[in-house]
Amino acid sequence: MTHVTSCFPKMTVWGGHTPSALCAWVVLLLLVVSGEPYRTPYDQEQDQNRDRDSETTDLRTDPRTDPRTNTRVYHRDVSEVRGKDCRRCCDPGEQPPPHYSNPHYPQQYPQYQAVPQINITILKGEKGDSGQRGPYGKSGKSGQSGPRGPNGIRGTKGSIGTPGEPCKAQYAAFSVGRKKAIHSNDYYQTLVFDTELVNLYGHFNMFTGKFYCYVPGIYYFSLNVHTWNQKETYVHVMHNEREVVILYAQPSDRSIMQSQSLMLELEREDQVWVRLFKGERENAIFSDDFDTYVTFNGHLIKPKSEG
Repeated sequence: MTHVTSCFPKMTVWGGHTPSALCAWVVLLLLVVSGEPYRTPYDQEQDQNRDRDSETTDLRTDPRTDPRTNTRVYHRDVSEVRGKDCRRCCDPGEQPPPHYSNPHYPQQYPQYQAVPQINITILKGEKGDSGQRGPYGKSGKSGQSGPRGPNGIRGTKGSIGTPGEPCKAQYAAFSVGRKKAIHSNDYYQTLVFDTELVNLYGHFNMFTGKFYCYVPGIYYFSLNVHTWNQKETYVHVMHNEREVVILYAQPSDRSIMQSQSLMLELEREDQVWVRLFKGERENAIFSDDFDTYVTFNGHLIKPKSEG
């Protein structure tokens, strides 16, 4: 480091030199360090004159100079501006370049170019594979019935079907007779018949002398007997264990034919039969071994199933 002594009086002389000589050396040293030659006011005025002459010469030779006003016209072609490179103007806090701030020099602004942008969300890709079928949704409410449509075209005649089953009509009938005479005794006797004339489906039991109902409904019954002369005839037509009607003939010198008929409403498994009264009186029914004098008949009029 160089120590510089002050140029004021009363300072110590360094190296045998006077203070004024030291001040001159310091000034020369500063001029050398700055690197810029010292210019007098006259030199600066000469430089400014040369700059103005050079600018005037450029205006005369430039084809864009207006000869009337001797000024440059700055209506530049757009293609010329586009052909040059873009230059940065300035950042915040910086001073613009000298040629940008010069009012006689046209400012060149950067040219912006619109770049098309594509919305990738609207691009349609290739069709994907079908997904799995989802579950069935809930059934909606039933809508209102629509109007009846027009009649369709009549179809062709179908083939003949198989024959149906015959009508299931229900029947019941019997007719039985007796060829032997019978006399009363001390107890009631069931009149048993020995001749079977009609016994449809076997509903009349020839061993017990009773009709068993298998088809419920309304039935018609009739009883015919031949009386014995001088004897009384006294029999009942029975429904189960109930006496329904009586066939009676008083003792007489002549034998006659007596009959009784009735209608009964029977249920299934009901019984109808003829009973001879017990022997308190002389009670008998006439017959012989050759002819049938006693008959008992019955048949179904209307089944209960028909209403």
